[in-house]
Amino acid sequence: MSILCTVVTVAAILANAGIAAADLSHAPFVLANSAEVGVPRSWIAPLASLKAAGAAGLLLGLLGLRPLGLAAAFGLTLFFVGAVAVHVRRRMLHNLVFPAGYLALAGATLALTAAR
Repeated sequence: MSILCTVVTVAAILANAGIAAADLSHAPFVLANSAEVGVPRSWIAPLASLKAAGAAGLLLGLLGLRPLGLAAAFGLTLFFVGAVAVHVRRRMLHNLVFPAGYLALAGATLALTAAR
């Protein structure tokens, strides 16, 4: 595995684990952003579980279960494509940088993992 792939994957793991923890702790910025884009509060925990599962899958991929890591990177990429689409559809372009950043990390992890 290349150093770049490892660094990007670790960054994606930390980012997704961090935002999942923020979601599960009902951090004020999470509640505000979710309300602004129209995500019901009842969806926050299930969405956080998907992010946490993605982070766990990426970690397992780093530890040798490459197909699982690849699947997790693919799933997180799809997840954040959806998040970006929701922000664009709701015209919430002022805070698009966060889901776009997560999408970039997930997409880069997917590309680098698939290339190795």
